[in-house]
Amino acid sequence: MRQAELIRYAILAAQRDGNLWFARELRARALTPSQAEVLRVIGDDPNGVGLVDLGRLLVCESGTNPSRLVDRLVAAGLVQRLHSPADRRRLVLTLTSAGEEAERFVRGVELRMYAQIDAACGGADGRSLAAVLLALSAGQPAGSALERRLAKDRG
Repeated sequence: MRQAELIRYAILAAQRDGNLWFARELRARALTPSQAEVLRVIGDDPNGVGLVDLGRLLVCESGTNPSRLVDRLVAAGLVQRLHSPADRRRLVLTLTSAGEEAERFVRGVELRMYAQIDAACGGADGRSLAAVLLALSAGQPAGSALERRLAKDRG
């Protein structure tokens, strides 16, 4: 098997197994990985997030309209739509108290996942691998969403 093919299938296997593990852990709170990402993105912004901005930051559902995801989270009592204090015509999404609790749960699951990834790196710096993966997804919908998230974290 050539190196590029091995890398491709290793990425697919790790993604599939990681997603299955993540989804299994989230079932305790009846959340999907996409819903968990929405909670994390909203939870990262204390001022709330507009629907369009949310859609631009999602990696799991990149390039899609997050309205259905948000509708389900609103119906579950985890997210609320509020008028922006800066512009009453604009709605922002914020977490309810139950949503804050669910977001903390998701963070805990993510921390356990990150510990597994760190252990798999065996003490090696994972930045080189991350750089390769970012380069592979550069200019693509999910890669662009991730770049926007990274820029938001830096700024």
